[in-house]
Amino acid sequence: MKKILIVGGGAAGMMAAVRAAGADRQVTILEKNEKLGKKLYITGKGRCNLTNDCSADVLMNHVMTNPKFMYRALFGLDSQKTMALFESQGLRLKTERGGRVFPESDKSSDVIRTLERMLKDRKVQVRLRTEVMALEVENGRCIGVRTTNGESLPADRVLLACGGCSYPSTGSDGSSYKLAVDQGHRLVPVRPSLVPMDIEESWCQELQGLSLKNVTVTLQEGKKIRYKEQGEMLFTHFGVSGPLILSASARCGRIKDWRNVTLCVDLKPALSAEQLDGRILREFQENINKQFRNSLGALLPHKLIPVIVGLSGIDGFKPVHDVSKAERQRLGSMIKNLIMHPLGLRGFREAIITAGGISVKDVNPSTMESKHIKGLYFAGEMLDIDALTGGYNLQLAWSTGWLAGESMSGEDKDEL
Repeated sequence: MKKILIVGGGAAGMMAAVRAAGADRQVTILEKNEKLGKKLYITGKGRCNLTNDCSADVLMNHVMTNPKFMYRALFGLDSQKTMALFESQGLRLKTERGGRVFPESDKSSDVIRTLERMLKDRKVQVRLRTEVMALEVENGRCIGVRTTNGESLPADRVLLACGGCSYPSTGSDGSSYKLAVDQGHRLVPVRPSLVPMDIEESWCQELQGLSLKNVTVTLQEGKKIRYKEQGEMLFTHFGVSGPLILSASARCGRIKDWRNVTLCVDLKPALSAEQLDGRILREFQENINKQFRNSLGALLPHKLIPVIVGLSGIDGFKPVHDVSKAERQRLGSMIKNLIMHPLGLRGFREAIITAGGISVKDVNPSTMESKHIKGLYFAGEMLDIDALTGGYNLQLAWSTGWLAGESMSGEDKDEL
């Protein structure tokens, strides 16, 4: 019977085990935590955005790093097949705005229970609280692993699906990269991605908790636009977060000097500058005898008004009928171009995913097998692949795990 060891019981590892299991194969998951899928529990704020309901081509367009490497994996198990797999196991799904797919129950625990049931049905063995400290390699082939308690576990195939560095409290602390590096694999420097931003302006703290919908965010480095999209963002006690900001972080992770970076928010992207001026003029006419600070309730969220008033340079106590045309146009410009200065990205403790990882140049994209060590495979966040927010990264994990499991279940060419 062929022995397959899977190091890491996260999304990629569990999916690989599901695919690799068979009558002539003994599949064992080695997980250093006290339970499987610890990071899955917190994804999507505990709801688990498990994929995105889109075509493989669209999904490829949302892969930020090494999308061509993902071609075979994504077309082998795309989002439609992933959804069908989970639904065939009784997990009811729903699709929300932007194609985001969640369990109908809004509970990530239901996704994990579904996977655990699939593992049990396929007689996959699970060893918890088991940490691997080294790979055992002989004559260029991986023949097993050695655990931190000195136990040697033989195997015909070994998969490393140990995650990256994001949310280290879940055990995804980056320590497992050494397993691959010690065997000659290259490590692309890791960095946090899909992560909030620190902002220089202190008024951001005054807006803590305010969510802005249907705004356009533009991130610019010097004259170069790094990112521009419309959607939702959130103010925090340190700066900004939310879907737009997280996606922007994936585009600008390699920026080293943030002193030349600006973040611009268009609060009314559906209106041109002229249309917005007309809208402001109508509001002023309807509130002509009010103080300026009390005339913007129909234009802006209540919490944002004092900040905009302060930034506009217009006396908040000035009667609306005394506000000049130049001041009104300055207000419009402020609403269309709310400027902030990012200080940089937050760290791995708040990052949804890790960018960087084991170089895909060292991995066969058709099988997920190492190009250096036979019988050694990779899957999931451990690889130098990452995507935008919206369920795409979990799909990368499912797809690479599925392909690795499929490859490990087959016979060696030199054994045929």
